[in-house]
Amino acid sequence: MRRLHLHISVKDLEKSVKFYTALFGMEPTKLKADYAQWLVDDPAINMAISTGRDKKGLNHLGLQVDSDKEVQELEERLQAAGVSGEKQKEAVCCYAKSNKYWVQDPSSIIWENYHTMEQVEVFGGDTFTGGTGCCEPTFSKNGQWSTGASC
Repeated sequence: MRRLHLHISVKDLEKSVKFYTALFGMEPTKLKADYAQWLVDDPAINMAISTGRDKKGLNHLGLQVDSDKEVQELEERLQAAGVSGEKQKEAVCCYAKSNKYWVQDPSSIIWENYHTMEQVEVFGGDTFTGGTGCCEPTFSKNGQWSTGASC
């Protein structure tokens, strides 16, 4: 199943968990001290919230897919349209190990397109942004993706 992915940086995890639990009518699928996730079937959404970033609000959007082949198809389709991005293999973040292809839309919104292979017990490193958390690449003003250390 493909799911739309939303990741929001929050100030107060406890209050935010209460809000999104009420909104989705279900408890989080994954709950950690600094992170919560809801895998909702209707609508098909992977909603994540986390603390630890200076900027609060929308962190990034994405598409969660069921296979590396689907990630590759997304990458090829975007590249054919002239949209370049950054590929990450076996990135460890948000308590999961995933293969990813990051891009930026014309409004500067970052999109994480990914397939998760397994769940892990660590949040992961933050080599692309200024907070603690996932390895989200940034698109610089000169039109290039960051080339920081791997996750």
